[in-house]
Amino acid sequence: MKRDDTSPPPYWYGESAEDDRGTRVMEALRAYRAAEMSMRRQTQAAMAMGENELLVLRFLTRANSSGRDVTPIDLARHLVVSTASVTAMLDRLERSGHVIRTPHPSDRRKVIVSSTIRADDEMRQALAAMHARMMHATRAMSAEQAEVVTTFLQRMRCAVADDCEKQGTGCCGAVRMTSAPLSDAAA
Repeated sequence: MKRDDTSPPPYWYGESAEDDRGTRVMEALRAYRAAEMSMRRQTQAAMAMGENELLVLRFLTRANSSGRDVTPIDLARHLVVSTASVTAMLDRLERSGHVIRTPHPSDRRKVIVSSTIRADDEMRQALAAMHARMMHATRAMSAEQAEVVTTFLQRMRCAVADDCEKQGTGCCGAVRMTSAPLSDAAA
């Protein structure tokens, strides 16, 4: 990104060619995230649900399709919320006909949570067109491009979650970061 003489120096990123490429990628990611957040708000409004309720339904749909049983504790761990919060949410989702709770087949202390056909149909209806457009966009990629994009997104997830530092794995593809500023202009 070329600056004119009246532009202030960059705050977050440097001015090298590598930083220019990185800044363009970061801006594209921000634009994608904004579009995704807008889509989530529209889906929430269409289904009259909050974000965590939609996350529960998506989690249940994936688990059910792979034959995995889900307990309220699994949902609490997935959402990083208390089991009491999950219980209240499941009460609402059960009243609205989106989930059912059944006794665990081998442990009578546990409950299995499943999405209903109604929930699956509503999610499919709300998201089908968007998912089709997204799959169309991915089908235009070669196998090599898909590998590059997938690796990049995994590295970005790692960097955002700070897993490189926590796990010491170098998963974000960078050398160990220090607290030193990126450039003199950033200081």
